[in-house]
Amino acid sequence: MSEIFDPSAAPPDTKLTLTKQRWAREGRFLTGRVDRTGDERLPPGQHLVKDWPVLDLGLQPEIQASAWRLDVDGLVDHPASWSWAEFQHQPQSHLVTDIHCVTTWSRYDNGWDGLLTRDLLALVEPRMNARFVVMHSYDGYTTNVPIEDFAAEDAILAHSWQGQPLSRAHGGPLRVIIPHLYFWKSAKWVKRIEFIPADRLGFWEVRGYHERGDPWTEERYSEE
Repeated sequence: MSEIFDPSAAPPDTKLTLTKQRWAREGRFLTGRVDRTGDERLPPGQHLVKDWPVLDLGLQPEIQASAWRLDVDGLVDHPASWSWAEFQHQPQSHLVTDIHCVTTWSRYDNGWDGLLTRDLLALVEPRMNARFVVMHSYDGYTTNVPIEDFAAEDAILAHSWQGQPLSRAHGGPLRVIIPHLYFWKSAKWVKRIEFIPADRLGFWEVRGYHERGDPWTEERYSEE
């Protein structure tokens, strides 16, 4: 005999859970994308590596935890500005995902810890006219994504990799991870996440790289 769920015995609904329930009813952020397995796991033109190559703009900013902040602003109802300690008090999750660099390497089964982008969205509540997200980094780097890509179920603001704090070389103390796009879309050393109504190209996008960057359709470079 199955047990009957008693709503009065559950923890009270929070703003976070109510918002996510509303999004479920509305089907918000659904893209129709399905997970890829087997032969489809490795995008075309990619090769597997076991190490994690380091690529950057030639500058690896050193950010002390005492000076670090993350600002989330633009078209949101509840802008946030978190210190490192305040960020650590946000909902934390663990994910394992693959990553794919436009320079043709891919790495399987990376373990991440941090704040899911969907949990971030539920906290700041983007407005209906927020269609794109721009990520700003401490080294001056920017990159842009549609809000649907930022809201992917496996996207995360990661502070740890394989159980250890992210190294400075790999974007620590905090970087964005959007596994289903080429890795230049996963900004290192992130300091600001901005929600905007229309697309605005970032550092590599104005330099000939594709505005979206889907590895499975090889959106490496701009068609213009």
